[in-house]
Amino acid sequence: MERPAAMDKLSKSAELLILRHAPLAESGVMAGRRDAAAQPVDSAQALRIRAAAGEAARLWVSPARRCRTTATAIFPDLAAQEDFRLWEQDFGLWEGRAYDALPDLGRLSAAELAAHRAPSGESFADLCARLAPALREAAALGGRSVICAHAGIARGALAWALGSAAAGMAFEIAPLSLTLIRLAPGGAGVSIAYVNRVIP
Repeated sequence: MERPAAMDKLSKSAELLILRHAPLAESGVMAGRRDAAAQPVDSAQALRIRAAAGEAARLWVSPARRCRTTATAIFPDLAAQEDFRLWEQDFGLWEGRAYDALPDLGRLSAAELAAHRAPSGESFADLCARLAPALREAAALGGRSVICAHAGIARGALAWALGSAAAGMAFEIAPLSLTLIRLAPGGAGVSIAYVNRVIP
């Protein structure tokens, strides 16, 4: 998996701030590509998250309803650009099933889990592959790009920063949490400023 440090054409520093959407209105079921609704974002919390996000040059958003409504609540001042590459992982025939009804995958290693596909779905490694070009494009613009998307997208961005899909699966990503990745120009390096930062 390509590390962003290899982006030697990056002419200016960039920051990718990933915001996970608000909690789902219906909990306890698998909702990857399922267009599930999110709970409303409390206006006071929205203001605190917006303040914590700081100045942003642009806003990218998953086409999922739960991401679009979250982005609108927290960033009403930014025009959101939808990008299909920011969709959550497609869990195929597992979509809409209760978590306790999903099959037990046994003791898979992180690498095996990253490569595993649900029937008619995609793997986490597949998600990382479709996400990487979107991250490169956002980084190439420089400045801070906010990405309002899913837990899988936050983990995919971390996997991209670390150069390993398996490594990205180790992170917990809470609803409405912030994760910040910084990239230096000229391929000088990448740093993960913080992960899963929750603003109460």
